[in-house]
Amino acid sequence: MHDGHEDEMPAEGVVVRKRRKGIYILPNLFTLAALFGGFYAIVMAMNGRFDLAAVGVFSAMVLDSLDGRVARMTNTQSAFGEQMDSLSDMVSFGAAPALIAYEWALKGLGRWGWIAAFVYCACAALRLARFNVNTGVVDKRYFQGLPSPAAAALVTGFIWIMTESQIKPYDVSWVMFGVALYAGLTMVTNVPFYSFKDIQMKKSVPFAVIVLIALGIAVVNIHPPIVLFAVFVIYGLSGYVIYGWRKARGERASVISTSTDEPEESGLHR
Repeated sequence: MHDGHEDEMPAEGVVVRKRRKGIYILPNLFTLAALFGGFYAIVMAMNGRFDLAAVGVFSAMVLDSLDGRVARMTNTQSAFGEQMDSLSDMVSFGAAPALIAYEWALKGLGRWGWIAAFVYCACAALRLARFNVNTGVVDKRYFQGLPSPAAAALVTGFIWIMTESQIKPYDVSWVMFGVALYAGLTMVTNVPFYSFKDIQMKKSVPFAVIVLIALGIAVVNIHPPIVLFAVFVIYGLSGYVIYGWRKARGERASVISTSTDEPEESGLHR
């Protein structure tokens, strides 16, 4: 009996040593690439290349939308990945758009300019923090407030269009002020925005859907700044339309605890 016990000990030790904690490379590569997009956007804004700064933010948005999907499709989700994604979002969709907008037009407004930039940046931080703690009690079909990538697209998309149209920043500085405040404050409202999370990427789709996607890509290529900005303006207003529609029908407008399979958290953001 004693000899058998000794033989088991090394085997158990080997099992314990094999269970090392690691980091999944693939989804975190997308997250790091998205972070680089935000960093690149800030550097380009410092160099006065605001068109490239906008491209950096939009590139970060595409990469950010892929990291979570890649993690789910390859079954490589992790708590580390979630935290990394949130920190990357804060740089790319919080700090970067605020700094780009300030450098481009808001600094000409004095204290009002940096207040607008800070309000946007602070709202992005609040939006991301609230998203992290409310993931278990919200209806998965909707975001609670405007998602930070869409808010960043409104701010940088406006700058991209104005730059392409060769409109001087000081001519539209107060419009930039309004766009920054709208995007920032809409992030922290309780207005529901459709999340597109109920679209299953693994399921087969009709051939017509692929044709429509191809047409969509072609339309974007006609004039990327105008088309992309128009798409996100429509999306940025859609939440208020959904909110008003639900209120008019006497339905509950909050996305908190509207899922039947989630716990009731009636104290959160009525």
